Amino acid sequence: MNKELVSDLAWGVGIVVLALASSYARKLGYIEADTVTRIVMCATGLMVAWFGNRMPKKFVPNALARKAARVGGWSMALSGLIYAALWVFAPKQVAVAGGSAAVILGILVTIGYCLSLRSKAKTHSAR
Repeated sequence: MNKELVSDLAWGVGIVVLALASSYARKLGYIEADTVTRIVMCATGLMVAWFGNRMPKKFVPNALARKAARVGGWSMALSGLIYAALWVFAPKQVAVAGGSAAVILGILVTIGYCLSLRSKAKTHSAR
């Protein structure tokens, strides 16, 4: 099995196991429901940061693709860390709004940068 696929599956299974274990701990009275939500959402943010960190490390043959992967990796890693931190430290309403905004902003930065590279490539090829 592909090493990347194993890593991806491990993240998915890990979050499911974490959610089930947290739910069980809540049923036993060890933690509150809000804590279960925060644990799972923080893990989700760390997963986004993990995948963002891996993006620039993938081999791509084109220099523009490498630039896009580098910017996309940074924007997604940072937005994932912000998402996770908000779910750990901020009030729930702030975590929902701010975390969502951080991930959306990371996606928009990536898309915007890719579109700018695309327009630059078209300009250079038209010359």
